[in-house]
Amino acid sequence: MTVFLRLMGETEKETALRECCIAVRTGNLDPKIFEVEPSSFRSVPGAPFAYWVSDTMRELFARFPRFQSGGRIAASGGKTLDDFRFIRAAWEVPSTCQTSWKTFAKGGIFSPYYADVFLRLSWHRNGDSLKAYLVDYRKSRGWSPNWTAELHSANHYFRPGITWPRRTNGLSFRAMPKGSIFGDKGPAVLTTNDDQADLLFLMGILNSKAFAILVSLQLARTELAQSFEVGVVQNTPVPECSDLEKQKLVVAAKRAWSCKRSLDYVQETSSAFQLPAALQPRLGHYDQPGIEVELSKIQTNIDEIVFGLYGLNEEDRAAALSSSGTADENDNDEAVGADVSKDDNGAEAVDVTEGLLSWAAGVAFGRFDWRLATGERTAPSEPEPFDPLPAKSPGMLPDDAVPFHPHSGILVDDQGHSEDLARLIEEVLARIDESLPTDVRRWIQRDFFSYHLRQYSKRPRKAPIYWPISTSSGSYTLWLYYPSLTDQTLFTAINDFIEPKLEQVGQDVSALRNKGTARSAADERSFEKFLSLEAELRELREALLEIAPSYHPNHDDGVQITSAPLWRHFRHTAWRNALKATWEKLESGDYEWAHLAMVYWPDRVREKCKTDKSLAIAHNLEALYEEPEAGGAS
Repeated sequence: MTVFLRLMGETEKETALRECCIAVRTGNLDPKIFEVEPSSFRSVPGAPFAYWVSDTMRELFARFPRFQSGGRIAASGGKTLDDFRFIRAAWEVPSTCQTSWKTFAKGGIFSPYYADVFLRLSWHRNGDSLKAYLVDYRKSRGWSPNWTAELHSANHYFRPGITWPRRTNGLSFRAMPKGSIFGDKGPAVLTTNDDQADLLFLMGILNSKAFAILVSLQLARTELAQSFEVGVVQNTPVPECSDLEKQKLVVAAKRAWSCKRSLDYVQETSSAFQLPAALQPRLGHYDQPGIEVELSKIQTNIDEIVFGLYGLNEEDRAAALSSSGTADENDNDEAVGADVSKDDNGAEAVDVTEGLLSWAAGVAFGRFDWRLATGERTAPSEPEPFDPLPAKSPGMLPDDAVPFHPHSGILVDDQGHSEDLARLIEEVLARIDESLPTDVRRWIQRDFFSYHLRQYSKRPRKAPIYWPISTSSGSYTLWLYYPSLTDQTLFTAINDFIEPKLEQVGQDVSALRNKGTARSAADERSFEKFLSLEAELRELREALLEIAPSYHPNHDDGVQITSAPLWRHFRHTAWRNALKATWEKLESGDYEWAHLAMVYWPDRVREKCKTDKSLAIAHNLEALYEEPEAGGAS
């Protein structure tokens, strides 16, 4: 027998070590002291020093079949090697383009049972451009030119399954919808027949504390952030059970998924979104603390069932519960971006007032459906856990519905204008009998875009869809709606908004000028204000007139590329700087795959298509591509 001392959780390690040494010499019991026969470590794959659990727990690896057996598969997925090019946020992709952009499970934060899959992977023509890029990338490094070496397990893509973030402080498995591609950082669990009951049963097992401790034994650590590789999951034993026990786990796991998903009802970027928190009770009882309490009870029930299936006694259970790490969302593969310049590792709680105003703005733009708040439309029924994600969340306006306010894709911060965003938000709240929570115009001018940018930025994408295009001082702002952008949007902004505003301001200037020496002090202030506004409007008009003829937005480019030509007209400093950097990279040829690059620098891009097959495919110019001679330079 060998004596092991476990001091990882001790803050005063010197004192704890001294106490343990005294206890060993005197023969006193101490929970930090373990006497283990080292040969028993061989029961665990890799023979780690898993001394802090009983022989019974170590022997489970020989007693039960390993996970990778009996039709169960744990598989690593793909990586793009250029996420900025090939990955988008769901809200960047029009609902009509879902076949070209596939749901992409790419790790994420600690979130068992359910986590919204908010990324989309470019899969035009079965991913031909991505595959060609990967082949060229590997060639350039002298590796075998095989795209399957990067897009692992491609034969299993689009199947329903279970995915998990490979690196988090705490293991968490969640449903992966049918139609998804899974990533290298978001591996997948699959079953032979894709049966939902089998997947839910496994989801219960995989999220249990018993399974977590058996995984941690192989890593020989439990407290710190860990990398939960596919091989570790494959080697972890899975208990056998009766049909009754399986059904209990199926029911519990499905309920846990449902509860966890319901927390997303108030997150407007989620595929499960219904209404903001201020209005969600109108669709029925919504108690977030109560939901979290129920989730805790479900987890306790699942743990109890799985402990029993593994045949662990109270002592083993206590050891598992005391040594399993606590999940910490500050260490994740992917996390929510706090702002443009700094990534935060946790999702920001949605302020109730700002969430309400943001939703009302979305209704004004035609994104969300106000009828859910009035009872004129009921929310769709809950989907099954592994159903394909919808093109639109339940809270979004259906394609065949009339919007609250039809418009050209542009609203404006201009009191008295028919397209005034502040007035429309107030009308939305009046329509649903909700009182104004704050000064709406002040919020739009000071807080809206910063809030919106945070909400619509999730690594690796920063993708605001409401764009405030302003004069140099911010005295006049047009709000462009990204999903409605066309090559006519800037012309519309000039002809329907800026020109009429210039005419109106010109009349005000003339009227005050004609007063001459009769102008009062207030008149003088107004006169200076109107003169300044007139100059800024002319400046904005000329700038947009310069951009408009060549501006042909393509939503496949994503928000950041598409908005880059307008970078000078955003007042938010961090976002403007990010767009400026993006524009400079476009100018220097870093993003030749973008449709916008072809618009501005067609000769340069076409020349590169001759030697870059991926670019040629991206621009539908494969006829230009010249296959290198065998044995020649690639």
